[in-house]
Amino acid sequence: MHENPLICLVAATLMEAEPFIRILDMKEIENRPFFIFKGKEIMLGVSGIGKASAAMCTAYCCIKHQPKIIINAGAAGAVDETREVGAIFQIRKTIEPDRPHLRSNTPWVQTPDTIEGFECATLATQDKPIHDVDAFKELSAIADLVDMEGAAVLQAAKRFTKKCHLFKFVSDTPLHAGQGLIIENIKKHITPFCEYVSGNVIQGLKNNRDTL
Repeated sequence: MHENPLICLVAATLMEAEPFIRILDMKEIENRPFFIFKGKEIMLGVSGIGKASAAMCTAYCCIKHQPKIIINAGAAGAVDETREVGAIFQIRKTIEPDRPHLRSNTPWVQTPDTIEGFECATLATQDKPIHDVDAFKELSAIADLVDMEGAAVLQAAKRFTKKCHLFKFVSDTPLHAGQGLIIENIKKHITPFCEYVSGNVIQGLKNNRDTL
């Protein structure tokens, strides 16, 4: 058994974290500067919403608890109607439309670690939430999903030379724009998502730790 946790989950909200805490039998060990939960070989940090909060929480967990692997798991919007609410994707690339390179003025792109056997998608991460159809359409040219944390978790994890995986489920699409259904959809789909990630991703990483 590792002295430090093998895996650290980073979730934006307690709503997204609660099923993981229950399924993986984790207990609260800290509540400042972030809520931190810990179980056997696994921990979870609740970052809060947005890129700055996500990066700070990931860095804090890396420095204090020294996990080997970071997993950012949670909700994301789909930029078009082809993806169903509740569908689960592994992220193969992140793009930050609101963070251009200083020289090229193109969006910042990063590549997370991936595992074979999961359906993949490209994730746009930005601090501005999406509420209207035109904004979804604009993002559809560069990404499949959009959130407010994924790329920031990835950047912080890589700065500390940690493996980093991103898994997202669809909480809304342009069909839901302006309807206020995101929270309702998250509540409906978060437990199946956490069960899927716990059983197929986390358990797989634990089983193959010698190859990590």
